[in-house]
Amino acid sequence: MSQNPFFELIKQVMCFCSTLQRGRMLACLLPLLLSTSAFGASKSVLLLEAEQFAEPGGWAADSQFMDQMGSPYLLAHGLGKPVADATTEAVFDVAGAYRVWVRTRDWVAPWNAPGAPGRFQVLLNGKALSTTFGTEGAEWHWQDGGIVNVEKRVKVVLHDLTGFEGRCDAVLFCRDTKFQPPNKSKALAEFRRRVLGLAVEPAKGGDYDLVVVGGGIAGTCAAVSAARLGLSVALVQDRPMLGGNNSSEIRVWLAGKVNLPPYERIGDIVTELEPARRALNAPGTTVDVVEDERRLALVRSEKNIRLFLNYRANEVEKAGSSIKAVVAQNTTSGERVRLTGRLFADCTGDGSVGFVAGADYEMTEKQHMGLSNLWKVKDSGRVQAFPARPGEDAKAVNATIIETPSPSAFPRCPWAVDLSDKVFPGRQPKTGAKIKEPLKQLGRWFWESGFDRDPVTDAEWIRDLNFRAMYGAWDALKNVDKLYPNHKLDYAPVIAGKRESRRLLGDVVLERADIQSGRVFEDACFPCTWMLDLHTPHPTYQAGHEGNEFIAKRTSGPDYEYKGPYWAPYRCLYSRNIDNLFMAGRDISVTHEALGAVRVMRTTGAMGEIVGMAASICKERRCGPRDVYKDHLKVLKALMVKGAGKNAHAQQPGH
Repeated sequence: MSQNPFFELIKQVMCFCSTLQRGRMLACLLPLLLSTSAFGASKSVLLLEAEQFAEPGGWAADSQFMDQMGSPYLLAHGLGKPVADATTEAVFDVAGAYRVWVRTRDWVAPWNAPGAPGRFQVLLNGKALSTTFGTEGAEWHWQDGGIVNVEKRVKVVLHDLTGFEGRCDAVLFCRDTKFQPPNKSKALAEFRRRVLGLAVEPAKGGDYDLVVVGGGIAGTCAAVSAARLGLSVALVQDRPMLGGNNSSEIRVWLAGKVNLPPYERIGDIVTELEPARRALNAPGTTVDVVEDERRLALVRSEKNIRLFLNYRANEVEKAGSSIKAVVAQNTTSGERVRLTGRLFADCTGDGSVGFVAGADYEMTEKQHMGLSNLWKVKDSGRVQAFPARPGEDAKAVNATIIETPSPSAFPRCPWAVDLSDKVFPGRQPKTGAKIKEPLKQLGRWFWESGFDRDPVTDAEWIRDLNFRAMYGAWDALKNVDKLYPNHKLDYAPVIAGKRESRRLLGDVVLERADIQSGRVFEDACFPCTWMLDLHTPHPTYQAGHEGNEFIAKRTSGPDYEYKGPYWAPYRCLYSRNIDNLFMAGRDISVTHEALGAVRVMRTTGAMGEIVGMAASICKERRCGPRDVYKDHLKVLKALMVKGAGKNAHAQQPGH
């Protein structure tokens, strides 16, 4: 690159600019610079995206924060034991000297915590670079790995040193050893696109009657319901499986009730998706219980659904007050696809599509519900049985553990939440009182944080605080209290379990008073049976952790009860200002308090079934979601009586 006269001229001009002017100039000139021979056929830079490594080893692909930090990344989620190496091959046009940059961060730096637990090395043909990565910077940035001499083919390895959540976004090789890669979002996105050779325009992904974004229980039910009623459907999901919070990645159990009078068929699709066995606790919710593959097979058997797994929708195209298309990005390749449609359903939980489209929304900024971490431990030295509760499956909960002859050690964690002298659920209090089954208090729903943080833009911070609390608690039990010598951390989700973020606003914003007073809506369509369950920081465990609380308390008592089932209105399920946008899930049109009753997954799945039915009416009657209420409510109610279960409809259009 240093031989490029145009680049040399730009460097000379920038010498006379202020820092602010340099940044603005670089943002403007970067596309032009990248189009020159410096980044052309000579491949003066080589970018290796971590999520594209040929063999990820034990590193987990994490795409949940890609809209905030620019890309998916690999996470060394070893629960305190270094994970297996991630490997790939780099092929260079020209051998020689290159500067290496690694995009990473010290994930505990936001708390000024010592120790940099996410340390890892980069090895080239078996030799480690002199820099240890993940040791600096609270924000994502390019850490300098120094200058190396490379051959034309190099084996590149990410070598985890700790097992404590090290993270790598990308590895970059630059022949111009003075070049510094961009880090700001827009410039970085353009840099990635140019260097990786990605197309400027997204590929055509098809045209559909209904595009459903979000493959949790709500979105999956919406897609299946619409497909069975004759609509062509695209279902876009940014993970490799369906189910959202109920998938094997997060393992939240299904709650709420469906198949209730007067609409006993609402919930039939939810029941089809529901695992055959039920476990109410994280210890019992194992991969086999969740049945990811069976759920995928069910959706793939629907001939009218095209499934886009591992695609994250992060852009929309509009015509007036309607959406024309969504653009989704593949979470591995980075390639983008454009999906056009007549109707769209935001089932993302975060209201992501509606937000980008300019839909009216609300979000409770303080004292909202947080993100959970359903972690668990196991005894690796003997068989461990968790007694089944009523409604739980004994085989799912009473897991057999293979015996090992030696105790399981756990390192000290000075960078974790310091709980060495503090009480937390699962730790025997100093008063002498005894907790019954203390291990069953670890990793329950109430291990939750982020009550005063933005659940979208601060989601990585919140998830990481959950990790710090978990590691701090286990460090205290193992190394301070000297308990559980044979136990080890067995599971913790990489994907955070969200409860609340944006709520898109419809023609009705359902309130707590509506539910508790039993207000009757003529368009009542899905049943609410869960309590008005809101979570706030637990006062018993709050002292010393203000702003970083990690244990929740739920609301209870007469003030939060109502007579159920309560049938909520259809007008909560479409946007009031985006003409062709439905929503189903925890991002529907309710207040913060009413969300406590509607957010559980059998209830959100029922919403999805209704959205599919309403979409079919929109197609047949050539109308929008609002018109279903205004002009075709009787048709919707007739469909609600019949349902969209497997045997309710032949897969052909019309009613």
